[in-house]
Amino acid sequence: MRLTIGSSYFWLRIRRNWQLYALLFLPLLWLLVFRYAPMYGAQIAFRQYSPVFGIEGSPWVGLANFERFYNSPKFEPVIINTVVLSFYSLLVFPIPIILALSLNQVRTRLFRSSVQMITFAPYFISTVVIVGMLFQFMHPRVGFTAALANMLGQASPNWMGDPGAFRHIFVWSGVWQDMGFNAIIYLAVLSTIDPALHEAAVVDGANRVQRIRYIDIPGLLPTAMVLLVLSTGRVLDIAFEKVYLMQSPLNLGVSEVINTYVYKVGLLSPVLDFSYSTAIGLLKGIVGLLLLIAVNHAARRLTNNSVW
Repeated sequence: MRLTIGSSYFWLRIRRNWQLYALLFLPLLWLLVFRYAPMYGAQIAFRQYSPVFGIEGSPWVGLANFERFYNSPKFEPVIINTVVLSFYSLLVFPIPIILALSLNQVRTRLFRSSVQMITFAPYFISTVVIVGMLFQFMHPRVGFTAALANMLGQASPNWMGDPGAFRHIFVWSGVWQDMGFNAIIYLAVLSTIDPALHEAAVVDGANRVQRIRYIDIPGLLPTAMVLLVLSTGRVLDIAFEKVYLMQSPLNLGVSEVINTYVYKVGLLSPVLDFSYSTAIGLLKGIVGLLLLIAVNHAARRLTNNSVW
């Protein structure tokens, strides 16, 4: 009887709000087709896959592909490069928050809108164009950095070929491209903070820095922690396109990450080792999931804010 009543109520809600469920249908379909359905192919990592025999017909090899990667000379440098680049990218996480807090204190609407537009515009530039711009700006002969070095009487540096500069260029060009877009989220949160809190703080004699510290930052903290946890879950999922386009024989020692290595092993190598590349990708996903769970637990213990 309860099951019947519950089912009737469920279908009644769908009929009353069918427009909302219609909007939800396409995202759910995309999630099923492109996220859950491909999980069936993850078993390739435990097989010696051959396109001739298919997934089910390929022999089962257990953890042999994972052991092969662990014993590979590429294991240590690829893991180190991925981890260092990933956590370096996480270190600049507060920059959009600082930008949002700064813009929120600006009272001149024209100046605030101009800064917001200028910082937001690079987000719409494609990764290919961004990397092309970096190569042009930092060209050792005709680039902006070369002209600046010549003006100062210094030798023109080859930044894009310098292994020591690769990580800095990758991370800070990403900050330039994404900080305006990410700041919009925090500006939206700041707009929900009750103005009466600021008015009361001004009456009590609080200056701008004190109001930011005791009102704005606590208001941003729940959203910032959720975004930080989600970013940590993707910590090993370095942007493949940008890293691959910035790679060169000169900086390959620090730019070879898991995503580029999987691509080269799985699609560019003569043997097309799908099983080996799938095992590496699956290992990356498992480590990312464990990091997500650990950081979410730590965030809940320390700040009472978490994704779940």
